[in-house]
Amino acid sequence: MERDTVAIYVGAVVIRLIVFLVWPNLSHFLTAQVEISTPISSFKRLQEGLFLYRHGLSPYDGGVFHQAPLLLVVFDVLPSSVVFIALDLVNGLALHTIADRLGIPSPRFKKLNGSLIAAAYLYNPFTILSCLGKSTTIFTTTAILQAILNAQAGNSFRAVFGIAVGSYLSMYPALLLPPILLMVHKSVPQTSSALAGSVASYFGILGALLNTTPIITSGFWDFLSSCYGAQITVTDLTPNVGLWWYFFIEIFDSFRDFFIGVFWLQLVGYVGAMTFRLQTQPLFVIISLVGLFAVFKPYPSIADASLFLGLLPLYQHILPCKFLVAFPYLTSD
Repeated sequence: MERDTVAIYVGAVVIRLIVFLVWPNLSHFLTAQVEISTPISSFKRLQEGLFLYRHGLSPYDGGVFHQAPLLLVVFDVLPSSVVFIALDLVNGLALHTIADRLGIPSPRFKKLNGSLIAAAYLYNPFTILSCLGKSTTIFTTTAILQAILNAQAGNSFRAVFGIAVGSYLSMYPALLLPPILLMVHKSVPQTSSALAGSVASYFGILGALLNTTPIITSGFWDFLSSCYGAQITVTDLTPNVGLWWYFFIEIFDSFRDFFIGVFWLQLVGYVGAMTFRLQTQPLFVIISLVGLFAVFKPYPSIADASLFLGLLPLYQHILPCKFLVAFPYLTSD
C-alpha cells in the first residue's frame, strides 16, 4: 500500500479518535440528533436495550429498542468507539477495492483511483458525523458493501451472506438481492440451479441469524414485532428526516394502513423494474436503489446518504452528463 493511501486511512482514524477522546460531549450531543439517530439506529436506544439485556430482561420490554439482538452481543464485549471506527475503515477499504476492480464498457469510463474513492467516503462529513454519532446503520452499510465487493468478485455465497446479514439488521437490504445475484452472474456466469442455490443460501443464512434470537433473548416474537414490525408499520413517530414521518403525522388513522401499503409498494416497485431494464449494469442498479432507499425508506438518516455518496463516484464518468441534463443552457451550440 502506497504512503499516500496509508495517510488517508491513518488520518481518518486520527480525526475520529481525537473527537472521541478529547471531546466526548460532542459525541453524546451528536447521538441525540434526529438527522443521525433514528428509532431503529439510535445508539442511546441500544444502550437501554443493553442495560435490560445485562440484567437478564428482554431488551424489547421497554418498547424503545428496535434493533437486532446480535448488536447487544457486539457492544457487550467491545468498546463502541472502536467498533464504529473499525467499521468505517472496513467500508473505506471495500470501496477502495471495488473501485480498483471496476471496469465499465464505456468510452467515457476511465480507470478509477481506489484511494480517492475511499477518501471521498472516509472524509465525507456525513460519514464522520454518523460515526461520531454512533449510528448503528453503519452495520447495514458494511453488510451491503461486502455484498457488492464479493458479487463483483463472483463469490456468490459471500455476496448473499452479506445481503442476508443486512436484511437481518434492517429490512430494506433484502430488496438488493436481485441486482446482487445479477452482478454475481455477470462476473461469473451461473446456471439456473446455481442461482436457485444462491437464493436458498440467502434464506438459509437469514433463517440461521433469526434463530440466534432465542439464544440471546427469550422473546423471539417480541424481536419480530419490535424490530421488523416497527419498520413495516412505522409505529414510532419520533421526528426524523424521512418523508414517512412527515406524512404519517398529518393523515387520519383511518387512512394509515392504506398509505403504508402504498409507500411500501412504491419502494419495492423500483427493484424489479430497474433490475430488468438495466440488467447489463447491476452495480448501477444497486447504487440507484441505495439512493432511493436513502430518501424513501421508513427511517432514513445521513448515514444512508453517506453510503450513496460513497458509491456515486464509481460512476463519475456520467456525472457531467447528468449536470448538462439539469442545466441544458450550458451546452454549446
